[in-house]
Amino acid sequence: MMFEVMLFLVMGAAAGGFINGLSGTGTALFALGFYLVVLPPTTSVAIVAFMSVLVGIQGMWIVRTSIFARRDRLLRFILPGLCGVPLGLVLLNAIDTGTLRVGIAVFLIIYGGYFGFRAALPSFSRRTPVIDGAVGFLGGVFGGAAGVSGALPSMWLSIRPWTKSETRAVLQPFNMTMLTTTVTLLFFRGAYDQTALQALAVTIPCGLLAAQVGIAVFRRLSDTGFRRLLILLTLAMGLGILLSELL
Repeated sequence: MMFEVMLFLVMGAAAGGFINGLSGTGTALFALGFYLVVLPPTTSVAIVAFMSVLVGIQGMWIVRTSIFARRDRLLRFILPGLCGVPLGLVLLNAIDTGTLRVGIAVFLIIYGGYFGFRAALPSFSRRTPVIDGAVGFLGGVFGGAAGVSGALPSMWLSIRPWTKSETRAVLQPFNMTMLTTTVTLLFFRGAYDQTALQALAVTIPCGLLAAQVGIAVFRRLSDTGFRRLLILLTLAMGLGILLSELL
């Protein structure tokens, strides 16, 4: 593998692993830009998805107590999300996914830009199982149709006045479940060929180490600081999606 290719793979793994360790989401946003420079799109997505799942195990471990304490809350997102993924895949042939991604991007930019720099964060404390399920379902649909399963859940969870561990105990397992589905589908489509396996041999160690740095920063964040981080990440997601469609 050429030095230039390895350099981009290491940089992508470091950026994606760090943000995954820090927030539990956003790996593709920060890593894909590096991978797409040196690898085909399908291979790049396959690497990011696999690395996100593997690196995410570390993040889930640090909030395992919160996950098991509120399994009912987590299932309200995951089960509808799994139902939404197949619908999203069906919609791939019926809608313009580029237009859908741009629409999602604009929504995220408006939300993240408006709330990200306000002194007071939005807060919605009432118990909302129906809305939680709807957000999970739409996250699955958006993931299947446009590859952005974490966008809507990140936005919704950022306005819930939960502790950072409670928030991550929903967001990270949700993203990992959707991505595991993606990895499985890509595997059966033959995406994990020799090129992908060689790239994973480089990216996995780097991603795991970078995630530990991100986790160390996560431990130092306050609950409010983590909520603000998620809001700013929605802004970054929106900008990243928009740029990927316009360039």
